[in-house]
Amino acid sequence: MRAYGRLKALALAGGLLAGAVACSSGPAAPMPALTGAAVTSSASAAPALPLPAVTPAQAGEVFSTLTATDDVLRAAAPKLRDGTLRDALDLTRDAEAQLTTAAYQSTGFRPRRYEWGSPVLYVPRFPTGPGAPAPWFTALVARDGHPTLVTFAKGAEWQISAVTRLLDGQDPPPVQLDAEGYATALALGDKSVTISPQYMGPLHATVAEAGATGVTAGLIAPGPYTTDLAEEISHEREQAKGSGLSYDSIFSGNDYPVYALRTRDGGALIQYSLSRNTTTTTRTDEKGPGIPVPDDAEWAVDTKTVRRTLKLTETHQYATVVPPASAPAAARVIAHEGSLTRASGE
Repeated sequence: MRAYGRLKALALAGGLLAGAVACSSGPAAPMPALTGAAVTSSASAAPALPLPAVTPAQAGEVFSTLTATDDVLRAAAPKLRDGTLRDALDLTRDAEAQLTTAAYQSTGFRPRRYEWGSPVLYVPRFPTGPGAPAPWFTALVARDGHPTLVTFAKGAEWQISAVTRLLDGQDPPPVQLDAEGYATALALGDKSVTISPQYMGPLHATVAEAGATGVTAGLIAPGPYTTDLAEEISHEREQAKGSGLSYDSIFSGNDYPVYALRTRDGGALIQYSLSRNTTTTTRTDEKGPGIPVPDDAEWAVDTKTVRRTLKLTETHQYATVVPPASAPAAARVIAHEGSLTRASGE
């Protein structure tokens, strides 16, 4: 993997780091539109604790460097093409790497560029030493003026792991911070919330396919990214049947990380990703008009129609607010980002 230091040098060489959010000297000031809406701190003082694996100041530097480098690469992509994509994939991981690849390839290597605001940093107090978990943190930031959650994770180097834009009308998540400004990360099996972080993705996938019925009833609030998807799949299946086609669309979890932060009501902000695989197959006359290729898949399939089978893969990232177990209520999807990431036909 190319070094984080080289990527930082690239951002500096592009002359963009100075214009990016400058937050390497300490915790960044909240962006004006979100001031007071996203952060709450404990009023009680506590004894000083050992320096954690990543501090807010270090997180601020990571945010500035990676977002500035991302912009350098996107600006250079029309000329350098595959070279910039390779470097962009050094900046990203997990579901975000799939979405980044699609962002470059689906636009003919003219990916959208973003303007970043000043972030609010949610940095968990991860310990150091052998056996300590790999650190990560989340930034709440205005991207092109829209509140967006960006999560950075450290393996060999720091990379962008997840990005979701807050849905219209949703308030920033009320993440709990301690007296020193650190957030609390929840374990995957945490049972203090109505849905443990490890089960959020599978439950969401079930609701997206089947609607709010059976064991999932009341666990996740209805809406465009949950129950409406189940209705859409049912409608598309009936439409396909009437055209002599077989249609199936399946949501599934994956092996990508799940990130969970404690909110001030005792609940959690959980970030996770799902895959959606849709297959349309000719059931009757293969000499008919064929299966139409959607507009957003034409970059991956070089014909307007396919004769036998069309396969589409989408990658979706979500942020969901889950209530505490002591006050059961439906979990709410508050942020999303996703797109088609692969397509094939025959």
